[in-house]
Amino acid sequence: MTPEERQPRPLWVDSLILGFAGIVFVTLILLGNWQMRRLAWKLDLIETVEARLTEDAVAAPLRVEEPEDLAYLRVTATGEFQHDLSRRVKALTDLGGGSWLMTPLKTTNGHIWINRGFVPSGSDLAEWTMPEGTIEIEGLLRPSEPEGTLLEKNDAEAGRWYSRDVIALSEDTGAYYPAPYFIDADHYGDRESWPRGRLTVVNFRNSHLSYALTWYAMAVLFFGAMAWVVQDRIKASSL
Repeated sequence: MTPEERQPRPLWVDSLILGFAGIVFVTLILLGNWQMRRLAWKLDLIETVEARLTEDAVAAPLRVEEPEDLAYLRVTATGEFQHDLSRRVKALTDLGGGSWLMTPLKTTNGHIWINRGFVPSGSDLAEWTMPEGTIEIEGLLRPSEPEGTLLEKNDAEAGRWYSRDVIALSEDTGAYYPAPYFIDADHYGDRESWPRGRLTVVNFRNSHLSYALTWYAMAVLFFGAMAWVVQDRIKASSL
């Protein structure tokens, strides 16, 4: 078939392809813009948390609607530990594998779960500090970690805990009026004693800028490719 005999592609098909390409291009730009907004949010969060880490401790709030808004706030709480209700939550730290020791602190307004710190696998209960009576705890406020991890779910009946879910822990132990957060406590006792507190890792992954640049680069490349296709189509139709 000669070029003269070849049927030209309908205009509506070209319009449809061009419209779809426009949607793809705009979507790539919007994704880049969204990552830039996420970058601004992340930088603001990092600045807020860094400021909180250096501020003086305040009394732990009784009731909190959004614990995430107070993450890493340095707080104090006064009460009595209920060591018999402690639970161990699987943990991996710079000290090796083991558990976080979660113990409810009984206060005048209910319970606040305290992450007393890290205990290594195989450690003896007799080696752990067990403060009795009224005690003041200082540490960082952390939002509850519901259900478990991506690969492992909490199983209260089997006694397997993979995240610090204060609601599930309270239901399992009978702790009443639990705060919707826990406190990562500072270290208590001798320097080498267990549990080892103050091991909170404050490290925010921030890749939003690289993601944004990737989306923008894809948009530029896509625009260039479409411009070449359109130019080639116009040239072909003029023959």
